[in-house]
Amino acid sequence: MHAPFRFGRSPLQRRGAQGEDLACAYLARHGLRIIARNVRFRSGEIDIVARDGDALVFVEVRLRSRMGDAAASIDRAKRGKIRRAAHRYLCARFGDRWPVCRYDAVTVERGAVSWIRSAFDDDEYL
Repeated sequence: MHAPFRFGRSPLQRRGAQGEDLACAYLARHGLRIIARNVRFRSGEIDIVARDGDALVFVEVRLRSRMGDAAASIDRAKRGKIRRAAHRYLCARFGDRWPVCRYDAVTVERGAVSWIRSAFDDDEYL
């Protein structure tokens, strides 16, 4: 028996896409140029890839319907997945000559958008 065919996205996926839309608009208003969205690799996913001047920025978007610490939900395991995906992206796109990079987070909590520059770095164990 085949898996059922699903039309469109689930409500959770639609909410996540709306949060990413808000994050992209917010970042663009603050001078970042959006390069890509939802970059997927087997090792993980990058919600947004953007340029901030000479820096390449990998952005994790977190959406919460009630106030809570959305940024704290980016735990060590999630950071590792983002880093591994970013490294694959960099190797595929730039070979061995990587640009300056950073990892940011954008949280959307009850409609309020917050941007955390350099939310984490590459120093932790991959």
